[in-house]
Amino acid sequence: MRSLLPSINSLVVFEAAGRLSSFTSAARELRMTQAAVSYAISRLEDDLGTALFLREHRRVRLSEAGQRFHADVSIGLAHIQRSAQALRSVTMGGHVTLSCSTAFAAFWMVPRMDQLRADLPHIDLRIQTSERDLDLVGEGIPLAVRAGVPEDWPQYQAEPLEREEIFPVCGAGYLAGREVPHHAADLLAHQLIHLEEPFRTAATWTDWFASVGIGTRQVPKGLQINDYVLVVQSVIAGQGVALGWRHLVEGLVEKGVLIRLTDHTLTTGMDFHLIWPRDGTLSPQALAVRDWLVAQRGVV
Repeated sequence: MRSLLPSINSLVVFEAAGRLSSFTSAARELRMTQAAVSYAISRLEDDLGTALFLREHRRVRLSEAGQRFHADVSIGLAHIQRSAQALRSVTMGGHVTLSCSTAFAAFWMVPRMDQLRADLPHIDLRIQTSERDLDLVGEGIPLAVRAGVPEDWPQYQAEPLEREEIFPVCGAGYLAGREVPHHAADLLAHQLIHLEEPFRTAATWTDWFASVGIGTRQVPKGLQINDYVLVVQSVIAGQGVALGWRHLVEGLVEKGVLIRLTDHTLTTGMDFHLIWPRDGTLSPQALAVRDWLVAQRGVV
């Protein structure tokens, strides 16, 4: 390997120049001179015995061989960078990132943050929300919360956090002047708020009514919102009735902000799990956060 490639520095220079299609821009990014970049590329081309770039007037672009080599070098350097970051995290500590939905962060994590700080005062937890489920390895994220079953994530280890249990809720002021709906069929006459989840799979009013034998055609359309945090805010504001995921709304129900309607609960089996990469080592800080989160099962 040492006889084939002069140094990893030449690969770093080549990756930057190929990505930017410019020796000058690569030099600026790497804080080198343009001449040094040009020399490193020429040396690499001499060692490999092929032209990696086509030099054109005021620009360069990867040759066909350069494109193939650049794809492999980019992947290799990215793997090395992630591995080095993981090792540094294990040996030096630092922050711990948890990936989850905005709703989970707002209604499950935020109410527990004071307790987490008290129990783990030395740990800097960073919550990263996203509309889609992220590739933890690719993003360098140690922990995430996902809905499903462990078989859905063969590349991850998983611990259950919360069962997916769903029941209707409304705001404290919604029932003023309205008859309380005691049975599922009673809700067909009410203003329903629907979660239109854009990327993740989520149970719907159709699913909830179907679980008590009420057909799709009977379910009224109602207000449709694509963010569960906004759904809950709309319910609190008295805009209608929405499905409440127990682990997200039970605190609001206990405080009287939301009111549970009917005694029927839809249990889907698609429970919420804490997951982490199967092939990798969690830092001591990430291990502490993982164990703390798992210990929160069933704690309101």
